[in-house]
Amino acid sequence: MKATVRIDQIEVDRVLYDFVAQEALPGTGVEERPFWSGFSKLLQDFSPRNAALLEKRDRLQAQIDGWHAKHPGARFDAASYKSFLQEIGYLVPEGGAFAVDTAHVDAEIAHIAGPQLVVPVNNARYALNAANARWGSLYDALYGTDAIPEGATAKRGGAYNPERGALVIEFARKFLDQSVPLSAGSHRDAVGYRIADRGLEALLESGAGIGLADPAALVGFQGDAAAPAVILLQHHGLHIELHVDRQHFIGRTDAAGISDIVLESAITTIQDCEDSVAAVSTEDKVLVYRNWLGLMNGTLEASLQKGAKTVVRRLNPDRRYRTVSGTERVLPGRSLMLVRNVGHHMVSDMITLDGAPVPETMIDAVITSLIALHDLRAGAQQNSRSGSVYIVKPKLHGPEEVAFAGELFAAVEDLLGLPRLTLKIGIMDEERRTSVNLTECIRAVKDRVMFINTGFLDRTGDEIHTSMEAAAIPRKSDLKKAIWLDAYERQNVDVGLACGLRGHAQIGKGMWAMPDLMADMLKAKIAHPLAGANTAWVPSPTAATLHALHYHQVDVAAVQAQLSGRKRAALDDILTPPLVDKPAWTAAEIEEELNNNAQSILGYVVRWIDAGVGCSKVPDYYNVALMEDRATLRISSQHVANWLHHGICSREQVLGALERMAKVVDAQNAGDPAYVAMSDNPQANVAFQAACDLVFKGREQPNGYTEAILTARRKERTHAN
Repeated sequence: MKATVRIDQIEVDRVLYDFVAQEALPGTGVEERPFWSGFSKLLQDFSPRNAALLEKRDRLQAQIDGWHAKHPGARFDAASYKSFLQEIGYLVPEGGAFAVDTAHVDAEIAHIAGPQLVVPVNNARYALNAANARWGSLYDALYGTDAIPEGATAKRGGAYNPERGALVIEFARKFLDQSVPLSAGSHRDAVGYRIADRGLEALLESGAGIGLADPAALVGFQGDAAAPAVILLQHHGLHIELHVDRQHFIGRTDAAGISDIVLESAITTIQDCEDSVAAVSTEDKVLVYRNWLGLMNGTLEASLQKGAKTVVRRLNPDRRYRTVSGTERVLPGRSLMLVRNVGHHMVSDMITLDGAPVPETMIDAVITSLIALHDLRAGAQQNSRSGSVYIVKPKLHGPEEVAFAGELFAAVEDLLGLPRLTLKIGIMDEERRTSVNLTECIRAVKDRVMFINTGFLDRTGDEIHTSMEAAAIPRKSDLKKAIWLDAYERQNVDVGLACGLRGHAQIGKGMWAMPDLMADMLKAKIAHPLAGANTAWVPSPTAATLHALHYHQVDVAAVQAQLSGRKRAALDDILTPPLVDKPAWTAAEIEEELNNNAQSILGYVVRWIDAGVGCSKVPDYYNVALMEDRATLRISSQHVANWLHHGICSREQVLGALERMAKVVDAQNAGDPAYVAMSDNPQANVAFQAACDLVFKGREQPNGYTEAILTARRKERTHAN
């Protein structure tokens, strides 16, 4: 029996209560007793409303299921379907034109286009690495990944390979010529650099000095003007550092002495409490909050061993330079940090109201905002320089829920004594009811919105579940070819621009899920800035540095100006679910698809259930390492549930695939001494049974979400220990 503290109508787990009293509250100016009493009142006011909104989700889904039962198959009447969605209030009328007026937004969100990291905040090392990924070595990113082909003589492993290094330097010089070109010639010709009266000069062998084509690209420098150690340049709002060190093992072989090129990379970072985190106990959740606190007050540390040496990671300080005129220029050393709270469908017994668990998103909203006061009121300005708190809200369904989130934020501001509109909201456009009503979702929080983002993974899972009763869906490899997906991605930008998000908010795109395939990312992910998105998600600091190259290649502001006013993507296309009229897959194709899904599910679930790891790099059936989280799990489990429901496969076939792939996943984890094999006794293995639940109970899970099953099975596993 856990210890609790009763305050008014709520009981608070002693672990959370003590954390708030001893760590979160001190230094904020918020008094303990009024805080908890106000929190109790907030939960009394908002919890019943939240429950009513969730009931409406279920009611709408039941009505859609009923409609598809009366109109089965892939060739239903689209016009009748659309009219039906309007009649039941799933589709709401769209009002007139408007523009958002979100104020006091940091430049990283309002004006700078660049990569965005998403990281589980419960892992201190990852959280610090992400926050510090504002700046990244281009040389390291190129040398250490497949962005530079290896070939016969340019291998990555072992000692430093000069031939590979030469390819890196060649790539980097080409980048400089494209982004910050000289007025004549190439950076390849430089034998040195100096800061002269007219700005930066590249020195040639002849002794001549060549300036930049755009002298204003020079922002500042460190060291002596005649031989600067660091040269700070700017292009498309992003900064580039040239590091000059002729004693460095690279710099001493470089004609100009350049030892590295450092790029401004992850402009923003989402510190995640949601899909990449497995937090089922109060202790788990307090770790999430404690790490967020350490980021906000600058005290978070993480130690790791590098050989015999212990390395301590901390938040990087700001970066300081001298301008040509002699003044100081200071740039942030860290990403601007957003925090993603959990969805409205999750409940937690960390706090109970009249004996019942309360919506976890409300606990997140209050505690993460309370913690952010350490940044807002301490004067340290570790994060926001404009005095805002940036909260990303996932899994919202339609304008009514977005408006409710805005009202919740206002209540939190009142509770904490914050000025109105301090808390800004990021709308994850990842549920179909939000996609098809996106304009009205933005209107509902037009004075708070700072972010919209297409989350195509969760969005695909919701698409499958919403149309579960209609017909079978295609194989996973064909889902990205669906009509709705391209229209959804285009509409997000179209609506964002039409609602005036430029200069106020980010328009974002989703994750690159293959962290080892950086050459492919360099080819493919330029599509995101070209589509008008001023940010997009990347899986690692290295990927952020490489993705930053795309924002030098593409002037996103110019693209957005060009796209403004274009014809919006068709709503009818977005409402066209991916369905197969007459499935004709062979037995081998069905088995392959089941194996692929089963391996994805098991590879992720076993680490979630057994180790409490919410985001994993999991090899798929084709041995491609993919970043898996609850969004990808939602797709895989709903996919198999759909095929089961429509008779594409049998329960026995699914179990056979799970048992086959359990052996594969066990082999992949054989090097982990703490790993418990699933295939030894699947019927008694909690992780294996969780995977079965996700598939065989997939249709009955609200909106196809996975959290309820994962949480219950994780608690079973930890209690068994």
